[in-house]
Amino acid sequence: MNSSTSSGAATTGISETLEPCSIIIFGASGDLTARKLIPALYHLFKDKQMPVEFRIIGFARREKSDESWRTELRTALDQFSRTKPVDDKIWAEFSKSIFYCTGDMTETAAYTRLEQKLSSFGNPQLRQNLLFYLATQPSQFGIVAEQLHLAKLLQKKNGEAGCGRIIVEKPFGHDLASAQALNNELTRFASESQVFRIDHYLGKETVQNILMFRFSNSIFEQLWNRNSIDHVQITVSEKLGVGDRGGYYEEAGAIRDMVQNHMLQVLSLIAMEPPVSLEAEAVRDEKVKVLKSIRPLDTADVAKQVVRGQYFAGAIDGQPRPGYRQETKVSASSNTETFVAMKLLIDNWRWSGVPFYLRTGKNLPMSASEVRIQFRPTPNVLFAAQCGSHLDANALTLRLQPNEGISLRFNGKVPGMSLGVRPVRMHFSYDAEFGAYTPEAYERLLLEAISGDATLFIRRDEVETAWQIVDSIRNGWQNKPLTNREFYSAGTWGPIAADDLLAQSGHAWHEPQVVK
Repeated sequence: MNSSTSSGAATTGISETLEPCSIIIFGASGDLTARKLIPALYHLFKDKQMPVEFRIIGFARREKSDESWRTELRTALDQFSRTKPVDDKIWAEFSKSIFYCTGDMTETAAYTRLEQKLSSFGNPQLRQNLLFYLATQPSQFGIVAEQLHLAKLLQKKNGEAGCGRIIVEKPFGHDLASAQALNNELTRFASESQVFRIDHYLGKETVQNILMFRFSNSIFEQLWNRNSIDHVQITVSEKLGVGDRGGYYEEAGAIRDMVQNHMLQVLSLIAMEPPVSLEAEAVRDEKVKVLKSIRPLDTADVAKQVVRGQYFAGAIDGQPRPGYRQETKVSASSNTETFVAMKLLIDNWRWSGVPFYLRTGKNLPMSASEVRIQFRPTPNVLFAAQCGSHLDANALTLRLQPNEGISLRFNGKVPGMSLGVRPVRMHFSYDAEFGAYTPEAYERLLLEAISGDATLFIRRDEVETAWQIVDSIRNGWQNKPLTNREFYSAGTWGPIAADDLLAQSGHAWHEPQVVK
């Protein structure tokens, strides 16, 4: 199945185009399997999107029978299914294709047992068309790939039937060197076309809609350049604090957790050139070109263009929140950032001189993801007497979550005898237009991986280019403690230094608004 079919609108009968396959989940006892993967596969089956014949095999160290694992998954599905109650009849049919294989990931004999189980299914395609989901630590990616290769379950080929595909979760490395090492490990036993690096953000309907919005509407594409756009703001705010993820966050920080993957992916979709087709490589080529066009940041640039922040104790919705340094497994003198704001410049013809402002943080007033395209202001001539210098510039906001939709802000006359001007809004709501249903990101991503379409997955050069950007920023922070202007109270929109960053260019942050 080609990407132009699978990446477009939902179609019926898609399962008829998919060959029988087996999905093997390594780390099957983990939270991701019960919370995301099995519910996603269940809903694909429920919606008749899965292949006519398939098998799901969990691989983990804990001793379990097929039946006991099915029972565990059924209990978890009651909690995590997006449709409730779970349909018992559909589950009964779906669960017939679920199996379990006990084994240590370093144990050769375990892979022999896995191969025997796959061969026992009868249909040769269930043995040949294999999708390996590595829901494991990145340090285990290479071990699993090598063992699969030795067991003749994974062969290094370029997309031929029976070659096997690998899905790997983030974090994909913690810097450029570790990402390159992981890539080298995986590509010893699989070609790049067989490696599917997952970022669940790319599975969201609203993120996918960025390309549709841009390239199927001529009125906006003509404005999508430095002649019309003043600057772009990308905000991903989180209302929750770090909580019990302090140990992970001490290593990752906001820049590794959010900027290196989600935010740079959104930026590349907003800024990319039209691809020559909707084929996976054509789309990914254009995304990489954008990332490679981002102006490099040296230590002096980082000091001027990047702000980090860390929350101290505050309150959200009247509920007290501890400071980051008081969170579990966090150092009392930690300089880890829970907030990042930055100004990036893209040195190409379309975007020369247009700043892209990115910000993300924990313990902010609301959870929201949005892109705001701020157009250039009109000349301050006609309405100066009525508005002074405060006539609002036009803006287009793509709200990725929650209250998903698109808003266009423009100026209109206030009714009455005087010449009053006020900003007004036209708004498109996903909920109002299409109803409340949108598939979970993992549903789309798993379906694409089963079909072999890599459009929504991240290519090796994308990962490595993004790490180059992040590494240069982290190098600029090295051995520099946080300043007073970089701390912010939980429940506010970040540190004062983030406002200073935009004020240097005469800009200001626009806080996400609840639009219904």
